[in-house]
Amino acid sequence: MIKTHQIYKKDKWNMMTVEVNGKTIILREISDQWGEECHTFLSRPAMMQWVSERFPKEKYEGNEEEWNEIMDAFKQV
Repeated sequence: MIKTHQIYKKDKWNMMTVEVNGKTIILREISDQWGEECHTFLSRPAMMQWVSERFPKEKYEGNEEEWNEIMDAFKQV
């Protein structure tokens, strides 16, 4: 059974979802700049490593609430 988690969705062109299929984690990121990117991880720690590089806390200075919401969504995967 595949379980899908929505990390964020600003509109139909800017969103991120994570699908958990057994031990495989498939992350899909859709943006109006880059189109769709798909990343596959074999463990949660590997996914969280990618997340920490993709969403560095420094980029969210002054908007820590959004960063915390994104991190909390990933932690629930």
